[in-house]
Amino acid sequence: MDKDASYIAKKSRAVSYILVADDDVDDQELIQDAFLDNGIVLDKLRFVDDGEELIDFLNNAKVLPSIILLDLNMPRKSGRESLAEIKQNPTLKHIPVIMFTTSDSEVDINECHMIGCNAYLTKPNNYIELVSLIKDVISFWFLQAKIQCN
Repeated sequence: MDKDASYIAKKSRAVSYILVADDDVDDQELIQDAFLDNGIVLDKLRFVDDGEELIDFLNNAKVLPSIILLDLNMPRKSGRESLAEIKQNPTLKHIPVIMFTTSDSEVDINECHMIGCNAYLTKPNNYIELVSLIKDVISFWFLQAKIQCN
């Protein structure tokens, strides 16, 4: 772990956990590895496989996540539908939601922002770029932005 990752790991202790909703198991593993490479330990990560599982998880959570990374295209309930449910729920709407998807369509980006996502990021094509992007996400959302940590 490099110096930056060590600093991030210390600062992220106040984070309850990061919830990732993504139906692709390979993407889940890559995202997990990218967080680990940035000093975020596994007990700070939770994964769900689709939008229905995400909403069920949130509705039954004793402790809410500090942030959600949400894929756009998932079976059963899409990221767009899940985002709308989260942002319409008074108990959940304060949770920052980052759309984290392969789509770079302006229509998708605009629709997600209109529904209430806090950020929209396109998944990089290689692992080195993913690690760098995750580092930027951690740096902004956990070191710079003021968010409610449960």
